[in-house]
Amino acid sequence: MKRILRTLLATIGILGLVVVGAVVFVTTFFDPEDLKPRLVDVVREHSGLKLELDGPLSWSFYPRLGVSVKAAEARLPNQSSDARPFAAFDQAEVSLAFAPLLRGEIAIDGLTLEGLSLNLARDAQGRGNWETLIERLESRGEEAEAVLAPASAGPNPEASSDGGLSVALNIASVQVHQGQVHYRDDQAERDIILEQLNVTGRNVNPDKPFPLNASFRVTLDDDVAVETPTLVSEIILKSQVDLGLAEGRHVLQQLSLQADTRLGDAQEEQRANLSAGEAVLDLGEQHLTLRDGQLNTSLLHPRLGDKRLALETTFQLDADLPAQTAQLRELHLTGPDGLDLNGNLNLTELFTAPTYRGQLQLSPLSLRPWLTRLDILPSTASDTALSEVGLTSPIEGDLQTITLDGLTLNLDGGTFSGQLGGRFDGSRLNLDLQGDTLNLDDYLPPDTPSSETSASLPLFESAYAEQATALVPASWLAGLNLEAHLELGELHFLRQRFQNVALALEGQEGRHRLTRFKADFHEGQLSATGSLDARETPLRWQLSPNISAVRLGDLLESLGDEPAPVQGLLEGNGELESQGNSLAELKRALNGHLETRLAEGQLTGTNISRQLCTTAARLEGKETSREWQEGTRLQRAEASFRIRDGVAESDDLIVTIPGIALDGQGQLDVASERFDLKADAHFTDTVDAACEVNPRLKQVPFPVHCEGQLSENSNEWCRFDRQALQGSLGDLLRQEAGEEIDKRLEDAMDKLEEKAGGELRGTLESLLK
Repeated sequence: MKRILRTLLATIGILGLVVVGAVVFVTTFFDPEDLKPRLVDVVREHSGLKLELDGPLSWSFYPRLGVSVKAAEARLPNQSSDARPFAAFDQAEVSLAFAPLLRGEIAIDGLTLEGLSLNLARDAQGRGNWETLIERLESRGEEAEAVLAPASAGPNPEASSDGGLSVALNIASVQVHQGQVHYRDDQAERDIILEQLNVTGRNVNPDKPFPLNASFRVTLDDDVAVETPTLVSEIILKSQVDLGLAEGRHVLQQLSLQADTRLGDAQEEQRANLSAGEAVLDLGEQHLTLRDGQLNTSLLHPRLGDKRLALETTFQLDADLPAQTAQLRELHLTGPDGLDLNGNLNLTELFTAPTYRGQLQLSPLSLRPWLTRLDILPSTASDTALSEVGLTSPIEGDLQTITLDGLTLNLDGGTFSGQLGGRFDGSRLNLDLQGDTLNLDDYLPPDTPSSETSASLPLFESAYAEQATALVPASWLAGLNLEAHLELGELHFLRQRFQNVALALEGQEGRHRLTRFKADFHEGQLSATGSLDARETPLRWQLSPNISAVRLGDLLESLGDEPAPVQGLLEGNGELESQGNSLAELKRALNGHLETRLAEGQLTGTNISRQLCTTAARLEGKETSREWQEGTRLQRAEASFRIRDGVAESDDLIVTIPGIALDGQGQLDVASERFDLKADAHFTDTVDAACEVNPRLKQVPFPVHCEGQLSENSNEWCRFDRQALQGSLGDLLRQEAGEEIDKRLEDAMDKLEEKAGGELRGTLESLLK
């Protein structure tokens, strides 16, 4: 036993003496500066790089064996000596472990790079400065492999046949401090800088996973003329890395990528954390795969409110880099206020003009808190509008456009299907939808406009910016290309119910046309065409309405007039035009004409014929004895209106009932709602007259003058025109009795009004109303 121990101690002592002797020999007789020319020649021969070693080479022997190089620069073959070097570093150091040397192995203990600098550039034709280097290495691939053979050997390889030392590539520590990578793309006019690059790896091995940490700052500048960069991001990377050098298949397990990003001159940082169970980069097939990916974002911006907006996205990713395609599968986006979005996306032309196609499903949620957060919630008459919104649709588009083709949209109890698309900047809108029901009144502004309504996103900004003072968003419409087709089973608008609605709009470069509007309305039909020219200020409007067989009684009752004072089928058509973008402007500038008539008309609740016959009988000292119906049948009721600068005039108002006819003329100021109407009622001798009237009364017009404002009490609108009636009676009496009757006419008028004027006034007022 003692002999064995002495032998071991002697062996260790001899080895120690050999090592000490080797150290003494190297430090005494070998100058590392002698290696510089050889290193420069080897690098130039195999890569074409012009290496400059300005700093010293030095040995270190304790606590580990190593060599360090300071101030090295490498330039491409076509670079001048005064150009910025392709690659450079302040100091590089490689150290070897002692124990493996005693076993005849070279084990790299540490690799450190200080101040690494790499300058990459792509010219206007799209060729990178690194491509010359790659081409040179590929052309001398076998020779390069021979030179790098020890470095490519696996851990603890068997000793080579020539008895040389073997390399165990299992580096205990790899560190890069304060590195920088500058990439200039003249083709895209873009600068990208990676600075403060720090990389740390432990037990770096080509065949086994090892931990790797990295941190750096990315600065992206899309406009060198502007001092503020487009993007600045602080990035931290952590992962277990399997290099897979032999297969060219790099695997990152337990990947975590954290980024704090500032956009432009914004002070707020947008935070994002990408994690994946596994990320695989296959250089041979140039394929990228992410398994169990998860992206957590924390967004802070004035447009998003005072608090950070937290979103979480899980997905699976497969990308084919040469084909510029990618697949996002099992996409699931969740967030506050019930946000739950699922789908799949296929992306193409990733690096040139990205496009996407796939399927999305949005679970029902309230949009109100989201629109409030984005400061684009419109002021609506209903507090529950947009409180239940969900959709399912195929989706496709690019960075400028989106199309939902095959859309199923659930909106506040209504269901719509069809196609919806447009541009994100709001310059184009296409829709072709069919729906069951829509209560448009819920989405219109309330009666009292809200000053808090605003907008901040491109698509909505123009649409809502002018809402407080304007009827329509003129600036948005001026640049909008529009094509819209809408069919609804039921539409509620202005407290009215429209059925089987069909609407078609089209517009280009600010000129929009209502090519079709058709709807069932109170058992009749409405239709219209029109146009809006938003190219100039003021806006120009044109409308051609058509009303067919609309039940007027039902319409009046729906407006709150119960019971309706008149029944019948309303007919009408016309041509209207105006200018402006507010209700007051449109009223003042209104021009055109309207034709209206009432078929099968009937006054309810009063029998005008009874009142007139009773009045006529009393004037002659008689009474009526027949039975009367409750209502009054209108044989004819029609009028036409000429409208000029907001004033509607009519001189052919005609209403006839059995035994009486009323004709008149007047005008209405649409803006002020003031009107002035003069009408004459005549007894007529028709076959269906309600009663026989003294022929002398048939010659007397009973004039009525109505004036006032539509918003005032209608009971005060109309009165007998005493002066006109006196003139009419005077003419009649003169024909019969001569001039001597004039002196008695005044007294006769007083007696007439006293005897029957009250009843007659009420009768004619009812008819006029």
